[in-house]
Amino acid sequence: MVGHGTLHAYVVGASGRPATEAERGRMAALVTEAVKAGACGVSSGLEYLPGAFADLDELAAVAAPLKGTGLPYATHLRNEDDQSLAALEEALNVGRKSGAAVHISHLKAQGERNWWKAPLMLELSERARAGGLDVTYDCYPYVAYATGLSNMFPVWAREGGTDAFLARLQDPAQGERIKAQVWDKVNQLGTWDAVQISNTGSDSLAWARGKRLGQLAAERQQDPYALLLMLVEEDRNRSGMVGFGMSEEDVGRFLAHPLGMICSDGSALTTDGPLARGTPHPRNYGTFPRVLGLYCRDRKLMSLETAIHKMTGMPAARLKLAGRGTITPRAFADFVAFDPGRVADRATFEQPHQYPVGIPHVMVNGQWVIRDGEHTQAQPGRVLTP
Repeated sequence: MVGHGTLHAYVVGASGRPATEAERGRMAALVTEAVKAGACGVSSGLEYLPGAFADLDELAAVAAPLKGTGLPYATHLRNEDDQSLAALEEALNVGRKSGAAVHISHLKAQGERNWWKAPLMLELSERARAGGLDVTYDCYPYVAYATGLSNMFPVWAREGGTDAFLARLQDPAQGERIKAQVWDKVNQLGTWDAVQISNTGSDSLAWARGKRLGQLAAERQQDPYALLLMLVEEDRNRSGMVGFGMSEEDVGRFLAHPLGMICSDGSALTTDGPLARGTPHPRNYGTFPRVLGLYCRDRKLMSLETAIHKMTGMPAARLKLAGRGTITPRAFADFVAFDPGRVADRATFEQPHQYPVGIPHVMVNGQWVIRDGEHTQAQPGRVLTP
């Protein structure tokens, strides 16, 4: 996809403002060029910088070249907790104003005080769909999300890059305001133990990996906010976190809804080597077998057929990937052979680097990449374009 943040940085620069009319035109022209070159849509991350600087006009301008293509404007909402309903409405308005299809990335209602919003988020999406807007979303089967540790801090505090962010943390005039907003974030999650350090850039901070902030603070007899500041400052804003903020009921609700697809929101990791560092979110290893085992077989949330469609044919159709996601004549031979009675995830939040069980064979583009549970060393992958 064409990243809106990349477009904004390239055209607008680091000025910390929305694009002007002329800049919006340049950004739209770049999107048009990228779509012709094979991009499968436009993505935005409005909770992060520089995406947070964009306004509705800017977002609609970059999405407008997608009108009539069926390719989506896919967005990480501006807010996924206290302002999540307004953030969802903003995303839908981008579609209404631009004419583009809209896809909401990893839809969620984050923080116990916001769980009541989950049915309303689905209702807003259904109403938009009934009104003619092509809208879908994806979600993952966990009650926790993953992001940078700096996401505990307000967007305004992070403006200007790492040096500016760290300087604000040391500025008494701004420090108390930042602290109050961080505490509000913690109260929304419920406790400091809702924040787990997933990774650190510096190995000197490896002692924090896999630990909850509340747990660490107690072990070190340290104020949890002071500990958070120390980690951000000593690691120069490179630490990651897992945040436990969603309800199990809502996870099931989002997974089962007809507008929802299943995603991992994860990365390609391995159980050894440099990609085995830290304690990342278990979704990187367990998302799809977790749905097949826990939510389909054990909890009977949906049929296997429905779940598989949400993982394959539905997302392939959303991205206009011809010949993918279906078993049909002349389609690409991509297959996952699994045992429906045995398939299960093994990755946990404490021990995430574990492969699932019950998946003996995987074929990609007609070549076996996993055979009898072992990697064949084949690398038949291809770049996917509409």
